[in-house]
Amino acid sequence: MNSTDETPHLTELVGRETTIEQSTVVGSSENSMGEYQQLKQELYLITLAITALAFSAVVYFYGWKIAGNYLLGAVTGVVYLRLLARDVDRLGTETMKLSFNRQALVIVLMLVAAKWNQLQILPVFLGFLTYKAALLVYLVRILSIDD
Repeated sequence: MNSTDETPHLTELVGRETTIEQSTVVGSSENSMGEYQQLKQELYLITLAITALAFSAVVYFYGWKIAGNYLLGAVTGVVYLRLLARDVDRLGTETMKLSFNRQALVIVLMLVAAKWNQLQILPVFLGFLTYKAALLVYLVRILSIDD
């Protein structure tokens, strides 16, 4: 080949492919983080909506004392969910494993509920599990959209 030939050299082609791949990865990463932030926001909102609905039902059927127990558990569940999200945010950038602070929160909650006579364990525990109901609602919604 002569130098006037307009055929690109191998190094130019590799350079172009690398630039295209890097921009694709950066765009994909930004899109994924946006989807993740949207997922977190949606899970918080669903959890709060289920908590409000369940709290109202518990007040109506069981009274304020049991509803307060439920609300304590539900608030602890939201804090647990936030701690989990914070750990996932740090995963890969600051640390390579999840912390166990969340489990300590649940253990302390159950110990306090068991030792303090004003609290009942079952409503506190069911309140804590409210965030799991939010996960199930989200899962059912996503699966029904895909069909």
